[in-house]
Amino acid sequence: MSSPVVSLLTPPSWRSRIAALLDSDVAWSFRHSPLAMVSFVVLLICVGGAVFAPWLAPHNPFDLRTLNLNDALLPPSWSAGGNPSYFLGTDDQGRDMLSAIMYGARVSLLVGLASVLLAILLGVSLGLLAGYAGGKVDAVIMRVADVQLSFPAILIALLIDGVFRVALPRESHGEVALLVIVLAIGFSNWVQYARTVRGSTMVEKNKEYIQAARVIGIAPLAIMRRHLLPNVLGPVLVLATINIATAILTEATLSFLGVGVPPTQPSLGTLIRVGNDFLFSGEWWITIFPGVALVIMVLSINLLGDWLRDALNPKLR
Repeated sequence: MSSPVVSLLTPPSWRSRIAALLDSDVAWSFRHSPLAMVSFVVLLICVGGAVFAPWLAPHNPFDLRTLNLNDALLPPSWSAGGNPSYFLGTDDQGRDMLSAIMYGARVSLLVGLASVLLAILLGVSLGLLAGYAGGKVDAVIMRVADVQLSFPAILIALLIDGVFRVALPRESHGEVALLVIVLAIGFSNWVQYARTVRGSTMVEKNKEYIQAARVIGIAPLAIMRRHLLPNVLGPVLVLATINIATAILTEATLSFLGVGVPPTQPSLGTLIRVGNDFLFSGEWWITIFPGVALVIMVLSINLLGDWLRDALNPKLR
């Protein structure tokens, strides 16, 4: 029989951690919010369809061997002249629109998640440094942030994308286009995280546990990593959830303008841009369905972000 001291020193099992998570205030709030549950299910369907597109999509829209120009511009299957093999119709290249949307959502989600992770890494690091160090370091970082805030995020992303395109050889543009667009969106969105974390850090660094850590000689970097970072991540989580949707919209806008991902790796924005050329000639499905998919995915992420913000707000509990 184990002693109480040993049981206290034993780390909790994964079952107890799951049970604690299910009993938390956030889980209770989720179970009592029908809008959050519906948004989560819709987002899960979108993410599942995107991640498992190679296995779930009826066709591979980017395999040139399977494309047939005789199937180009077919309307949805329920319309006159539609083909049951193409539920949402086809585009000007004969690609199945449902499959193209599933593959395009993969690129949009990848860019959104990767760019937000980059913005979090950069913004949280600079926010912690500015809030903890203060003085000239804080002044320099915040003035750079203020300058960047004076420009729209889409303009910053366009500028960064243009710099990379000029600096890199033309033949390599297609290969690194996805990486460039992630860097462009990530570098244009770090300011929000930096300002949020800086404010939280300035509050936390004057509390007793930080003062105690300084007295016993813990290095500033260790204090920021072990003590400050876990206590400032709450607002960052909420901000990141909402910014994923913003990053996806920014990528769609850049791709619609022709400076996003290449046509060989089309996102939802690229599909909308291609369909826009045929919108007024009657082939409405080429741009409407990717647009609806983009709206549904972004709306579900935004609704989940709003719920998470309220669930983590102690004043609303």
